[in-house]
Amino acid sequence: MTLEQLLAGVPLRTVVPDAAARVEVRGLDYDSRRIEAGFVFFAFAGARADGREFAQKAVDRGAIATVSELPRPAGFDALWIQVEHGRNALATASKRFYGAPDERLCLTGITGTNGKTTTGFLLDAILNHAGKTTALVGTVEYRLAGEILPAVNTTPESLDLFRLFHGLELAGGTHGTMEVSSHALALGRVYGINFHTAVFTNLTRDHLDFHHTMEDYFAAKTLLFRPAGAPPPRWAVVNHDDSYGRELRLAPATFAVRYGFDEGATLRAVEMDMGFEGLHVTVEHQDRRIVLSSPLVGRINAYNIMAACGAALSYGLEWDVIASAIAECPGAPGRFERVDAGQPFMVVVDYAHTDDALKNVIQVARGLNPKRVITLFGCGGDRDRAKRPLMAMAAAEGSDYVVLTSDNPRSEDPLDIINDALVGLRRYDTPHLVEADREKGIVAAIKEAQPGDIVILAGKGHEPYQQLKDRTIAFDDREVAREVLRGLGYRR
Repeated sequence: MTLEQLLAGVPLRTVVPDAAARVEVRGLDYDSRRIEAGFVFFAFAGARADGREFAQKAVDRGAIATVSELPRPAGFDALWIQVEHGRNALATASKRFYGAPDERLCLTGITGTNGKTTTGFLLDAILNHAGKTTALVGTVEYRLAGEILPAVNTTPESLDLFRLFHGLELAGGTHGTMEVSSHALALGRVYGINFHTAVFTNLTRDHLDFHHTMEDYFAAKTLLFRPAGAPPPRWAVVNHDDSYGRELRLAPATFAVRYGFDEGATLRAVEMDMGFEGLHVTVEHQDRRIVLSSPLVGRINAYNIMAACGAALSYGLEWDVIASAIAECPGAPGRFERVDAGQPFMVVVDYAHTDDALKNVIQVARGLNPKRVITLFGCGGDRDRAKRPLMAMAAAEGSDYVVLTSDNPRSEDPLDIINDALVGLRRYDTPHLVEADREKGIVAAIKEAQPGDIVILAGKGHEPYQQLKDRTIAFDDREVAREVLRGLGYRR
């Protein structure tokens, strides 16, 4: 493929010389460390670094051209191609380079504030149960035809996605499921990708450090359903009970499955029973009643199950296959994940890191009728400060005891973050402890527990690290909890 062919359809601000246009392209990348001879380097304006700083390194490694929406840096003499939008250009070029695998694969994109990961795991389980070879892209991990790969971002760059889709085709795969974050939609990481099915789970306050307003946050989410550079999805699976879901305007050509408990849902839950061992939800769809059993618990997971069912139905899968897969799927790591060492109280780890997610996980715990709910949480540094008191209010309102601690403080002083949260915590009389050291906080929360209680360790979920000001350390809530329980004499 020539450089001219690679950039066909990309809006250019500079003219590519004829001789350069005919040069063969061997690859492309946005990381100068991966550039090889014959590659094209894409330079982005990042939050922490300017990609132009690495252009010369890319040329030294053999790059034939640099593509960027930024102007040529002073003193740079190699071929510089300025484009209208850098990430859109990368997406278009990546799609061409890998032969547009998205136009042959059945791709599902899942967006929303909460529930994306669990919904993705459930749908992937259903597709595998139906005999499909699949890929899964999300917050916890990436999967490609059964192989587990580390997750870098919830939604990676378009080049990484098209590379993954190409690999899925080579493995004989047919279906891909991916979480699509609002950042990815706003930045253009999924620009031009053909989605067969798009899922909207819900929308609550989050990421306002990036989007600034809920209106902009919602506008980013809607790009999955009315995309630029690609046709709208053939199917949309939308949470009918969510106010933003009801506002979502679909393209005329998109078929819709609207799920929920409320009247008007086309995939509607009419009964739900829940206990420590899981839930049973009865759904109605096209004059049929289907009972779905799952080891997951909580009303929020009933929504996640319905979202996965709606997506599976968009691919024509039968209810017996769907129900069988849901019954066997344990859910996603770090989502109401139990830490069981034989203790007479429940310890769960959950990724909840917004006020709405905290409310949901506490409601799930309440639904199990514990004697008390003990919630440990913290607020992330370098993120939306306004949600900190809201998270504290959610924890205090729903819990019997709260431990306020750290959660990835990053460049901020943990005590400053805690002080922001205390404003909300002090609006309630809920007994609480402030402990900036997360490990000591977990010890305190578990030691507070009595038989019949539920301890929620919220915020980090599956994450095996803690991001501090000057370093990132190994830290896994699940492992810390197991060690504390062992220290208290519990074994299993």
